[in-house]
Amino acid sequence: MSPNDYVREAYRCILRSDFAEAITCFEAAIAASPGDAEVRYRCSITYARNGMLEKAIEHALAAVGLDPDKPEYLLHLQHLQALVLVQQAKRLLEVEDGAAQNPYHPITLLQEAITLDPLYGDAYVWLAIAHSRMNEHLQAIAALKEVISLHPDDAGLRQLMKDLQKSLQTYMQ
Repeated sequence: MSPNDYVREAYRCILRSDFAEAITCFEAAIAASPGDAEVRYRCSITYARNGMLEKAIEHALAAVGLDPDKPEYLLHLQHLQALVLVQQAKRLLEVEDGAAQNPYHPITLLQEAITLDPLYGDAYVWLAIAHSRMNEHLQAIAALKEVISLHPDDAGLRQLMKDLQKSLQTYMQ
């Protein structure tokens, strides 16, 4: 089969929700044409959608390396890197003593994630939570305002904003 045949088969597998087989087809296309940045990019997307971020980043890096002039390849890579940073920060925040060594480490990770992908709303939400846990309520509110500007109709974000404002008022008393 040609690389294009493998890619077509990968998309057929995706339509059947057979993502494992889709990945196998993309990998076969890559083996048949290792210098094809577009196939690497599409394979990366499929890995990412299946929560396999390490492999997704591997293929995204390869796509950027093969064709650095495609902005969508770099944006995809940066989004994946931001996802990993947010996951790391969440793990630190979810473990009670996780940030005990450096309580600002989750904040640093989340700020880096936002730098990589300024449209990634979850990074702002977790940044607000991290600031709130440090009793930095004004910074928490500022982070939440950013994500609300990205998702103005999200009722959950508006409720979180009310909760943070109450926390600030309680803290100020």
